Amino acid sequence: MAAHSTSHSASSFLLIVSLTVLVIFTGSSSGKLSTDFYSKSCPKVFSTVQSVVYSAISKQPRQGASLLRLHFHDCFVNGCDGSVLLDDTPTFTGEKTAVPNKGSIRAFEVVDEIKSKIEKECPKVVSCADILAIAARDSVIILGGPKWDVKLGRRDSKTASLSAANSGVIPPPNSTLSNLINRFKAKGLSTKDMVALSGAHTIGQARCTVFRDRMYKDKNIDSSFAKTRQNKCPKTTGLPGDNKIAPLDLQTPTVFDNYYYKNLIKQKGLLRSDQQLFNGGSTDSLVKKYSQDTKTFYSDFVNAMIKMGDIQPLTGSSGEIRKNCRKVNN
Repeated sequence: MAAHSTSHSASSFLLIVSLTVLVIFTGSSSGKLSTDFYSKSCPKVFSTVQSVVYSAISKQPRQGASLLRLHFHDCFVNGCDGSVLLDDTPTFTGEKTAVPNKGSIRAFEVVDEIKSKIEKECPKVVSCADILAIAARDSVIILGGPKWDVKLGRRDSKTASLSAANSGVIPPPNSTLSNLINRFKAKGLSTKDMVALSGAHTIGQARCTVFRDRMYKDKNIDSSFAKTRQNKCPKTTGLPGDNKIAPLDLQTPTVFDNYYYKNLIKQKGLLRSDQQLFNGGSTDSLVKKYSQDTKTFYSDFVNAMIKMGDIQPLTGSSGEIRKNCRKVNN
């Protein structure tokens, strides 16, 4: 009887251990992102996002860079959770007015259109955070860049953080190389990831206020390039010229290619933080490699984008699926 009791106890213990392991395993696996997350719940998600993004870029090529930037600025503040999309309310201040975001992030109306069409197709299924990830990928492809499978399954934050967005987690345009490396490292991204992701500046524009100091004060700059940009960006602040924009890549501003790196080698980086990548430091060799080898740049960029999309996503029962990307559900 005693032996039977001992055996029964052992069996019960093993069963409890097995169930515990199963719960732990199931919990962790359900929190992972996957490329086929919406294959049954919303099979038309990719075609829906792509059609809206393609239309937006056709009308204004700059929208591609704007959608890509939204994904960056979202992921670097408290993770890829759609918090950057939340509008201010009388009782809540979002991230849109943060220093790195104000006058920098846009294309919110494109996200609104995507969300509206997806809600008709499959209500309350696809998160705004996932829409940003897909739209960023599609923007790169439409502008001639590499393809990759987007990992999905993120949920949307019910909050945003103006203080976190202002804390310097998004590297400012006057960053030193060490600051860039450290900011990306804090998000689990390597120096190689940082240099590859910086290649996103092969598309898009920047305002005069962001690059003025470099054009008038920096020594590590091509003189003819500086003069060209000075014509578009007056030395005095507070004038209408503050909002004039210039392409981050002068040669092919609406094509996703490796000209960004070619420009850095010629000391024609528009932002001070851009030129830091090729300024006698540890990242010079990578810039040279990417300037000569588009295939390697594309491969490293894709790997870095996938890693960035994995930064602190809300999954499982965390967060929510917003019906409107600009506000939390009632």
